[in-house]
Formats: sequence, structure tokens, C-alpha cells
Amino acid sequence: MPASRDKPLEFTPLPADTRIRVGIGGWNFAPWRENFYPAGLPQRRELEYASRHLSAIEINSTFYGAQKPATYARWAAETPEGFVFSLKAPRYVVETRQLAQAGKGVRGFLEGGIAELGDRLGPIVWQLAPRRAFDPDDLAPFLTALPRTLNGQPLRHVLEVRHASFLCEAYVELARSQQVPTVFTDASEYPSLADLTGPFVYARLMRSESAQPEGYRADALDAWATRARRWADGHDNAELPHVLATQATDQPREVFVFFISAAKPRNPAAAQALLARLRD
Repeated sequence: MPASRDKPLEFTPLPADTRIRVGIGGWNFAPWRENFYPAGLPQRRELEYASRHLSAIEINSTFYGAQKPATYARWAAETPEGFVFSLKAPRYVVETRQLAQAGKGVRGFLEGGIAELGDRLGPIVWQLAPRRAFDPDDLAPFLTALPRTLNGQPLRHVLEVRHASFLCEAYVELARSQQVPTVFTDASEYPSLADLTGPFVYARLMRSESAQPEGYRADALDAWATRARRWADGHDNAELPHVLATQATDQPREVFVFFISAAKPRNPAAAQALLARLRD
């Protein structure tokens, strides 16, 4: 049945535990019009639909260029209460020669309109290039200078590292001292560390398979549901790769899980399948 152009879109019930949010990267992708979006749904309503069947979306377009304040405001208006966007920080900042000198670019991005997202603003991902090795003298002042608030609203920063030199005690201790989480990824081509370095967890899962209708095998999705719950309850997941010993507390934390790249047409199904498990 084709979707009405003006009919209100229904919600898929989301888990009661809003500490765990699950989503995908972006919402405009042609193959999703064949296996995620209803037939006949106008492209202008795709964000509206996606935000009612997922609980978060990671925006990649901010990595490549600035968005207008009105654009952020429109994104916020099209999404329901409780939904959040994470934003990829601009490459002109994270690819600069010296991160310690990137303050102007950082402020330009943060003060360039993202406040229009209001309570839809989730974590900001600072994704370092694979060629950037760990340099504590450059990274430490960069992390220290990241603003922790914007117009009175707390900002949540997360660092994605992609060079093997970050798999060291010095990096983990530095990130913990700054209370900046490190992205965990299951991608084989990038360093993977599940060390808890901040107050929330951010996972980017990049092993979806075209042969799997839900992107991942059922047992793998079961495992990720268990891990997400453990993270949210304040625990660690010892079976994942760590640099230092695992940490466990009784302090609940927010968890963000995104299905990114790999077999991209399957990622919405993977996210929905994980959300279904978290509802059980």
C-alpha cells in the first residue's frame, strides 16, 4: 500500500530504556526506498519516517560542509521528542596539521547553528584520519579546549581514532582524564578498543552483510543487545578488545549504537532488529 503524501506517520514503539539509542548513518539513500521506506513516501518525509522507527541518526554531511542554522532547526522540527542526532565534526578541523591549533575551527562549527537542534543534539564525533598517529602533546590541548557547553546546554564529545598507535595506555589515560569517550568499532580495518574513557558509550558497527536480511546474524544481534544493556547498566564488556583492564561501576550511562557502511542497504533492518531485542 503506497504511503500517503500527507498521512501522519506511525511510531514504532521504542525501548522504554532511553539510555540506549540505536540508529544509522544519514537517511537519504536510494536503496532504503526499496526495503525501509514505504512505497510512495516523498523523499522530503524520509527523515520524519526514519526518526519514528529509529532513536538516533548520525549525520555525515557535517563532515564535508557547514549546514545553515535553518537546516538544523528543520531537522529538529521533523523529529519526535526523545530522538537525537549525532554530528560528524568537519574534516577541516580534524584533518588540520595541528589539532592543538584548531580552536577557531572548532568554535566556528559549534557556534555555526547546531544549537538550533535543541534537545535533539546528541554526541559530536571527532573522527581522526587513519594516518594521524597518537601525539599526546597535540591531542591533549585539543581535548582540553573542546567546549563542554553551548548556550548553557551540555555538549557531548566523542573521539574516533583510526591509527594503531592509539592502542596504548597513554592514550586511554589521556582520554579518561578528559572524560571523552572513544568510539568502539567492530571494523577490522581500524583499531578497536572498548576501553571506557567517558560518561557514555558510542559504538559504530560496520560488519553488516548483504546475505543477512537483518544485516547481522541473529546471534550477533543478540550479543549486541546484551552488550548495550551491560554498558547502560554501568558495566564493561570484557570479551571486547581492551588496552587496559575492564572497568565496572554501578553508575548508569547512555549508549549510542549506529550501524554504518558495510552492507549499507541492510543497516536500517539491523538497527530495527536491535531495537526489537531491546524492547523484549
